[in-house]
Amino acid sequence: MKRVVITGMAAITPIGNDWETVSNNLKLQKTGIQKMDDWDKYNGLNTRLGAPVDFSRPEHYSRKQVRGMGRVAMLATYATELALIDAGLLNDPILNSGQMGVAYGSSSGSFDGLIDFTKMLLTHDKGSLNATSYIRMMGHTCPVNIGLHFGINGRIIPTSSACTSSSQGIGYAYETIKYGIQTLMVAGGSDELSASQAAVFDTLFATSIRNDEADKTPRPFDKDRDGLVIGEGGGTFILEEREHAISRGATIYAEIVGFGTNSDGLHVTQPDSTSMQVAMKLAMTDADLKTESIGYISAHGTSTDRGDIAESQATAAIFGNKTPISSMKSYTGHTLGACGAIEAWASVQMMNEGWFHPTANLDNIDPQCAELDYIKGDIRKLDCDHVMSNNFAFGGINTSLIFRRV
Repeated sequence: MKRVVITGMAAITPIGNDWETVSNNLKLQKTGIQKMDDWDKYNGLNTRLGAPVDFSRPEHYSRKQVRGMGRVAMLATYATELALIDAGLLNDPILNSGQMGVAYGSSSGSFDGLIDFTKMLLTHDKGSLNATSYIRMMGHTCPVNIGLHFGINGRIIPTSSACTSSSQGIGYAYETIKYGIQTLMVAGGSDELSASQAAVFDTLFATSIRNDEADKTPRPFDKDRDGLVIGEGGGTFILEEREHAISRGATIYAEIVGFGTNSDGLHVTQPDSTSMQVAMKLAMTDADLKTESIGYISAHGTSTDRGDIAESQATAAIFGNKTPISSMKSYTGHTLGACGAIEAWASVQMMNEGWFHPTANLDNIDPQCAELDYIKGDIRKLDCDHVMSNNFAFGGINTSLIFRRV
């Protein structure tokens, strides 16, 4: 078995596009939630809250380079460029040697491409379509565009699994290197903000409607929460076989030592605590660790009542109430296909710096949530060697990742 390390990382988030900015906002408990005035035009949409990123087409990307990219693929590609720069691999011949692959996901393709086809169906006129409409909307637009943009010609693993898209991407990339199939992998996920994404959860009465109190929501694990907020972003890891990374003198941020994923097989939208436990146990077994070895847990923490309660109960069943836990979605909103990568990125950075963020707006813990060591009020300084990052998606898909400090 090969050992797998992280040699490059980058993220584009609603609270910043570099670690210095993001860490400052986490320490100040400054969230990226905004009132989306443009959403007033949608009749019946209850929420007006979103978490956009500060991002537009990079100036050095030509129109020809981006013609097959919607916003979701452009977020993915630029986050990958930053991660490749961080790893010292941008324009390296290994990218097109066949030794490097891509495992990357999003909840869906870009909505501008989908709109083109919708117009055709509604107007009975194909004039709304062009040669890139499908490329922008297809479910595997992110990994394909990453591969094309950087000339990466190894294995491609599309992971379109809603909120576990990027954590599955990281996990499958880890396994691909672990079992000697590839030497390096680009891994992660992205998603773009759209009123239609918010509407998905609005129809389930799962969105926050504190429309005039953007700084007070979402509130994971808090008894006064009223739902989630949709965000956007992208996160990319460069994973590498450990000996290869050492031989080229790469900076190693952490080692991935555990990955677990499973499915409930029960319900499309209702979370299952027992199945969540299985995913965490699978990751612990893969890492050959006991529960006391995990120093911090990055919660999925969506700020929905059923999700928070099920997750907290699953976590308590495995870890008791001794392991510190917090939710980054209280700052970024739910970035869907990007959340696993963004949250893992922050967890690794904080592990290396010896502190962890609190859950923003967590004032009164919901008594229906299990008793856990919730980080609230201020950052927690911790010296730990392992962190766990968990995500749970529609369809009953569960993921758990474990990172080791080096």
